[in-house]
Amino acid sequence: MHSDTASAGIHAAVTHAAPTWDPQQYLRHAGHRTQPFLDLLARIPELPTRPARIADLGCGPGNVTALLAERWPEAHITGFDLSPQMLERATTQYAGTTPGGGSLDFRHGDLTTWLPEQPYDLIVSNAALQWVPNHPGSFAAWINGLRPGGTFAFQVPGNFTAPSHALLAQLCDTPRWRSRLAGHGARYVHLLDPAEYLARFTELGCAVETWETTYHQLLSGPDPVLDWVKGTALRPVLTALGDDRSAVEAFLTEYRDLLREAYPPGPRGTVFPFRRIFAVARKENRPC
Repeated sequence: MHSDTASAGIHAAVTHAAPTWDPQQYLRHAGHRTQPFLDLLARIPELPTRPARIADLGCGPGNVTALLAERWPEAHITGFDLSPQMLERATTQYAGTTPGGGSLDFRHGDLTTWLPEQPYDLIVSNAALQWVPNHPGSFAAWINGLRPGGTFAFQVPGNFTAPSHALLAQLCDTPRWRSRLAGHGARYVHLLDPAEYLARFTELGCAVETWETTYHQLLSGPDPVLDWVKGTALRPVLTALGDDRSAVEAFLTEYRDLLREAYPPGPRGTVFPFRRIFAVARKENRPC
């Protein structure tokens, strides 16, 4: 999924149920969430064939998948996601023939097991691989599923030591919440640093560049950091608490108070630093 999810909709660990996603909540911060994908898109080289075949892993509500069709209007693009809610939104809003004669469609896909079913010119993932602890183990198979000269590109959040996520993990492990939520706030600490991703793709024989960027996002409205994480990092917690509204309200109140202290509002909004990690790996014209 595109979350942080973006995308969103890809479950994290086999010991926890897949989160239930809310496309409306996720899209409340669509502008800030989309900017890293635009920066990633700008670094993707031209694709080897036309019309291109593209896979978007963890497509979420489809809003960034549609941007792929703007860059490659003749391409045949398939978005994969685990969340029924996200797939319904994506299909309703974006599926069909594109103005350039290409196509957009969306399918169920679990990134813990997904393999390319046909050769692709581009496999891309926007803010989804943080939900897949073993994702580096899939790189070889995904690169193998590219045509020669094809590209695998992704970006993931790299802010899991930031107060927004550290406080969530600490709160889940307090005596009040431990029995219901232990582990739900620290599900994505398996991400690699840019240098480690660089080494993985270099070992596969690919031409690769990796980098990181910290976006200092100015969020508006009351408790905007809480509103942000309601669309992403909080989804596993909200899913675990389910329909227990009193528990949900109690947890959100505690977490809100911690976030207010960590991210005080300024005169023009609340500054929310957000680190992102990027990788663009190009399969050379010989097997990787």
